[in-house]
Amino acid sequence: MKKIVVLVSGNGSNLQSIIDACQQNRINGYIAAVFSNNADAYGLQRAEQADIPAHFINPKTYADRTSYDIALLSAIDQYAPDLVVLAGYMKILSPEFVQHYYGRLLNIHPSLLPKYPGLHTHRKAIENGDKEHGTSVHFVTEKLDGGPIILQAKVPIFAGDKETEVIGRVQTQEHYIYPLVIGWFLEQRLVMEGNNAIMDGKILPPQGYASE
Repeated sequence: MKKIVVLVSGNGSNLQSIIDACQQNRINGYIAAVFSNNADAYGLQRAEQADIPAHFINPKTYADRTSYDIALLSAIDQYAPDLVVLAGYMKILSPEFVQHYYGRLLNIHPSLLPKYPGLHTHRKAIENGDKEHGTSVHFVTEKLDGGPIILQAKVPIFAGDKETEVIGRVQTQEHYIYPLVIGWFLEQRLVMEGNNAIMDGKILPPQGYASE
């Protein structure tokens, strides 16, 4: 069975959706380990509750991002993962890390990329008067939130919406589409070649599968 390693920094709600999907056999694989750069990440507790090895690697004990990431990938490689999944991992990855897992490194970002890379995406969408917002699953490249998009989900923004309401809508979609994409990858339906996401042998359009 294929092995997944998940990286988290916080609450880990997307991690939970992946745990649930594995337990319900919606993903033909299992989470071999969870790693975090934050000792207080609730995602580590979620892993422990599911009997998944959970590891905190302290960034403060390393001189720079590259040395930290080399230690992290060495620890990850002990589990020989088929796929590495970022689920709210709030640390920019070094080029060395990205290249090491190139083509088997996924991220979910809370915006309709290429709109709003980086942080505070929900706030930006509301402040800019956007009528819709959403989330994107993409392969990770060295460009921040710039890898080929696999799948997006859209949600409406209504007049008077608070940020928490938009976040709730987006997370509902994230918890559905992230396990779906992970399943595609582990079933070998999804690959990255060059700077393209390829699904069932066809290059996906810029906004991913089933885009308008």
